[in-house]
Amino acid sequence: MSARTRSWWGWGYDDGHQPVEALRAAAPAIVQQLGFGSAEVEEPARLADVLATLPAPRVPVPAALRGILTTDGEQRIRHAQGKSYLDTVRAFRGVIEHPVDAVARPRDEHELEAVLAWAADARVAVIPYGGGTSVCGGVEPRELGPRFEGAVSVDLGALDALHELDDVSRAARIGAGASGPRLEEQLRAHGMTMRFFPQSFELSTLGGWIATRAGGHFATVWTHVDDLVESVRAITPIGAWASRRLPGSGAGPSPDRLLLGSEGTLGVITEAWVRVQPRPEHRASRAVRFPTFLAGADAVRALSQSGLLPANCRLVDPLEAQQTGAGDGTTALLVLGFESTDHDVADRLDRGLAICREHGGSPDEPRAGGAVSAWRDAFLAMPYLRDTLMQVGVLADTFETAITWDRFPAFHETVVGATRAALGEPCRVTCRFTHVYPDGPAPYYTVIAPARRGDEVAQWQAMKDAASRAIVAAGGTITHHHAVGRDHRPYYETQRPDVFAAALRGAKAAIDPAGVMNPGVLLPAEA
Repeated sequence: MSARTRSWWGWGYDDGHQPVEALRAAAPAIVQQLGFGSAEVEEPARLADVLATLPAPRVPVPAALRGILTTDGEQRIRHAQGKSYLDTVRAFRGVIEHPVDAVARPRDEHELEAVLAWAADARVAVIPYGGGTSVCGGVEPRELGPRFEGAVSVDLGALDALHELDDVSRAARIGAGASGPRLEEQLRAHGMTMRFFPQSFELSTLGGWIATRAGGHFATVWTHVDDLVESVRAITPIGAWASRRLPGSGAGPSPDRLLLGSEGTLGVITEAWVRVQPRPEHRASRAVRFPTFLAGADAVRALSQSGLLPANCRLVDPLEAQQTGAGDGTTALLVLGFESTDHDVADRLDRGLAICREHGGSPDEPRAGGAVSAWRDAFLAMPYLRDTLMQVGVLADTFETAITWDRFPAFHETVVGATRAALGEPCRVTCRFTHVYPDGPAPYYTVIAPARRGDEVAQWQAMKDAASRAIVAAGGTITHHHAVGRDHRPYYETQRPDVFAAALRGAKAAIDPAGVMNPGVLLPAEA
């Protein structure tokens, strides 16, 4: 079987996108269902045409690093940006505004150290790539300014091995370049799993998860990768950074906590010890219908405060349930699930369903397939669907946040209103809860509107700015699990204390004296 080829312009793999002939046949039905869009299907720019206009690298590759660095044009394009709507629509039109000058593929830490030393001396920005799935401008070398001669993307795909497995403590030491499937494949051979499944699972990497404080699929308890990390090792411009492997510690500020969420600004994460467990044998789930989204939110709050700790507690508003084939648009849908490696979970599901009934919920009858399966399949296909809609003249994007329960109803109304006002009519703004805590939910919004073809970047920017301002002004966080990057940094700066920003600048100056590590992320490039 031949290896799958990643799309150079859009999400995922080429074979995950609709062939243009099939899309042309489906376009009229898509337009009819949405009420907007175009039956005129656009095709992405040809990679060969983009390569023909790619500028030459600005910096020469030293002879000693030619086995590690490449200036191949296609690799430079593929590592130039992430997979946000902004990234994708520009690539779709053949626009690569900030190509990297070289791509580094170190095979061990010594080679990585050599790349960092060269970059500091040559004034070359270093952009850790991970799986390239950033949706917030985290891997695009923009805003570099005159201080830098060029930029190099560092791809740790070769550092993907399972090095050690401690089945007594249930932990594993794994290379940061391991993608989700690669990581789970290696653990599965030992009957273990990390139990961490972000929507980007098939492409994103362990190092990327840690660097961005990624969120997994499970809705309570261990929601972020933070909760699964025992220790982290990184290579910084001034040496190795490795925290001690411990189940917990009260010894001052934690070394691995500072690397979590550092987004490549302090160094390149090379490996980590993470908590693993046997694959769960006991599972139970059910779909529950609620007359309104806010009624469902009240039930989810009760569930999150009950101590039942469901593995899945995804509340989807009526319109999103309809769009994913899991509802008819008249009721909100809750996907409620429990799992365990040790014991039957039927009693926990029964109590969870009782709480739902107390709040006006109506559980579906248990059956194979059904709404739970329909929503799960749609969840995995959503990133590909965004690209499909782009081809038929529809803007589709997402953003997410977190807010406390007491403020959620007013917050939700404010954010939806600001987003709709920025897009104009017609548009759709839907919401689901991806994660829930005893003190609040993590709402995840999806926006769909007619695209202004050829002007999508400005249209998206107006929507993004309006939604982001509304989120921060109403007391939410600019991101719950999508990271900061360059797109969210202006809003991140408004929600963090000034004294913390000063401390972060000090840490970066000490660890990265030349300022080459992912400049413009978390801090302005000049910082």
